[in-house]
Amino acid sequence: MSAIEENPDLSSRVAAALPAQRGLYYGGRWHAPLSGRQACSINPATQQELGVYAVAGPDDVDAAVRSAAAAAAGWRDTVPLERGALLRRAAAIVREHAWELALIDAADCGNPVRQMREDAEIAATQLEYFAGLVLELKGETIPTANGSLDYTLREPLGVVARIIPFNHPFMFAAGKIAAPLAAGNTVIVKPPEQAPLSSLRLFELIGQVFPPGVLNCLTGDRTTGAALAAHDDVAAVALIGSVNAGKAVMRTAADGLKKVLLELGGKNAMLVYPDADPEKAALGAVRGMNFTWCGQSCGSTSRLFLHESVHDRMLERIVTLTADLHRPGLPTDTRTTMGALVSAEQMDKSLSYIASATAEGARVAHGGRRCEDAALRAGYFMEPTILAGVTPAMRVAREEIFGPVLSVFKWSDEAALFAAVNGVDYGLTASIWTRDLATAHRAAARVQAGYVWVNGSSAHFIGAPFGGYKRSGIGREECKEELLEFTQVKNVNVTLN
Repeated sequence: MSAIEENPDLSSRVAAALPAQRGLYYGGRWHAPLSGRQACSINPATQQELGVYAVAGPDDVDAAVRSAAAAAAGWRDTVPLERGALLRRAAAIVREHAWELALIDAADCGNPVRQMREDAEIAATQLEYFAGLVLELKGETIPTANGSLDYTLREPLGVVARIIPFNHPFMFAAGKIAAPLAAGNTVIVKPPEQAPLSSLRLFELIGQVFPPGVLNCLTGDRTTGAALAAHDDVAAVALIGSVNAGKAVMRTAADGLKKVLLELGGKNAMLVYPDADPEKAALGAVRGMNFTWCGQSCGSTSRLFLHESVHDRMLERIVTLTADLHRPGLPTDTRTTMGALVSAEQMDKSLSYIASATAEGARVAHGGRRCEDAALRAGYFMEPTILAGVTPAMRVAREEIFGPVLSVFKWSDEAALFAAVNGVDYGLTASIWTRDLATAHRAAARVQAGYVWVNGSSAHFIGAPFGGYKRSGIGREECKEELLEFTQVKNVNVTLN
């Protein structure tokens, strides 16, 4: 770490960190794409090419699924504690190569390298957590009227496809294999087309930890994910992504009646009551927006509801904190506190929402533009943006931006507040700030969201179920329920007489 502190700009180390393998990994080996197709990954901070990677077509998907299906019986019958031991070995490897994986993601997806280093710890912890749950796949005994023995078994589903988003590529690639593998399933990971390289390096590191066919990786595009969701031998599809992507997966999976686990978008609200600690709430609002990764986080509290009695002074403080804490910079520099958007499309989308909001009467309290710094001009850098005077009817108040745009509302009537907070299609997270215990519990009960912080924001806690209401998803992750999502229950009735 001392060497990194002495040389905080790690851009010169990127080339050495990138994966050597750019093909498809299945059956314990690397394969050239049968489709013959390749794509090039681009550094969003510099627009420099990071090299090509394989694009899996339907024939590649079929070959990988057949390999995973062939390995399913052996992995299902592997002693649970042995499965757990392999997951722990993978966690140790992730920790050992944390800076390397973080640097690849910083170059490939645009998030700051120091925060990506924290992603490695989160992924390793998830691998260890589910390794510790392998003996919790228990059934039950059920009393019967005729004296027979009735009991249940929890069994794996078979082949599980996990489709990964671009905002935390290797954290999701490493952490989201844990639950299905612990439950005895084989897994195929489909990395994001915008940032696939850290997943390829991850599989170079941990692919051989598991028996051939148990853990597989198919880079590609939307057609790759669609082919996985449609394949007859894929038993379940888990996606982290947009609502539209979730709908597409669900439609495709419906033909095969597959299980789906969906963690989708959010338009998350932070509610600040008059008695809240103003300094802590202001800092919570800035942190909750996740400006560090340009607001490209489904859990970002992008709607901030300030009571009219504290609105003006808190808005001023939030603007100051945002300017002090989040200045865009090169993602490969450990001093950077806000990176680049992943693509021109994401940047243009964010800027269009700002234009729409101002046209409808909102005002830009901070930011609102593409960065003008000459050193950042080549990349997709935006100023962290705060919009004031936003009302619930505005487009910016209702639709997920997935960019660095915080919308601030003024409220006075609590009934109207909850009507606005709950009046969107999403319900992933919410944050409530008050010093009154009764107010906190009342508000937590009334917000329509699956994950609620009181006097906090942004933090996740391993073992606490994460997932959304309404169009923000189906199912829960980061907890025992995620493990059970990848099992099915068998009932056995034994006549004893």
